[in-house]
Amino acid sequence: MQQVLGFFQTTFGAILLTIWVLPWKGYALWKAAGKKEKWWFIALLVLNTVGIFEILYIFVFSEMRKNWRTQDEKEEKKIEKKEKKEEEVKI
Repeated sequence: MQQVLGFFQTTFGAILLTIWVLPWKGYALWKAAGKKEKWWFIALLVLNTVGIFEILYIFVFSEMRKNWRTQDEKEEKKIEKKEKKEEEVKI
């Protein structure tokens, strides 16, 4: 009887853990794939951290990358404007 009870407790725990992890992992993988971040996708796929790493990626790391990109884009636009002004002055 004790063995049967232990089996159901571990099985129930595994099912609960799976129900918790799958949505987080799925959303994090989807987000990494959409941003074409190959190394994040591989890390999220391989590492099993009970959803912690996935949650951190979704709310912290993916947002950091977005902020970096917008800053880079702003700098590129400034450089393009500067180059256009220099070309206009030459003409």
